[in-house]
Amino acid sequence: MLKAAILDDEIKGSKLLAHKLDIFEDELQVIGIFNEPTKALDAITTLNIDVLFLDVEMPGMNGFQFLERLGTFNFEVIFSTAYDSYTLEALRISAVDYLLKPVDQDDLRTAITRLRKRVAEKHMYKAIKQDKKQSNRLALPTAEGVYLVEKSNILRVEAMSNYSVFLLTDGKKIVVSKTLKDYETALDDEHFMRINRSVIINLDYVVKYRKGDGGTLELSDGAEIEVSPQKKDLLLQRLF
Repeated sequence: MLKAAILDDEIKGSKLLAHKLDIFEDELQVIGIFNEPTKALDAITTLNIDVLFLDVEMPGMNGFQFLERLGTFNFEVIFSTAYDSYTLEALRISAVDYLLKPVDQDDLRTAITRLRKRVAEKHMYKAIKQDKKQSNRLALPTAEGVYLVEKSNILRVEAMSNYSVFLLTDGKKIVVSKTLKDYETALDDEHFMRINRSVIINLDYVVKYRKGDGGTLELSDGAEIEVSPQKKDLLLQRLF
């Protein structure tokens, strides 16, 4: 269900638009009607709306000035006005539509169709970004091309000056022209840990811990890696 608000300084005009929107009650709900821009500034940000039907010509603050005062916003905008001289400004802020008063029902239907498409695209883009964030694969750009590596196949990552060397479980080494710090966030989950300034390891491949100031880890490929004393306590918590 799409949520909408209306801002129009004319009470009669806002009520008429709300009435015309009633035919879309199965897909759109008007949850706020405002007739004073100054009062709407704070209230609209708390409503979590999908679209604002916004009048252009209002006393004290027109629709474009209202959006400028509002700053950043996540909702879509559909302008409704008796004047057709603001089309360019509406395009500049990527408004969904620009409706002339009195609002024609067919034009309103077209605007709602465009709104549904815009909101659906926004949700799809957000879902794609979330999927990428939660992906089990990591893209590693090299001079040869881009390797797509399963995180579970990463044994460890070693710093080499301004490069990072990915050592995989199959013995492959991939050199990437990014620093170890660049990959700390991408590998920030329960499987990986940076145990000193130069190495991020996959905890799943630790086979032995030897005691010491910081201690030493032995990995499944036989590599022995010293642990920074500052990382020792956290490492032991995560291992045991």
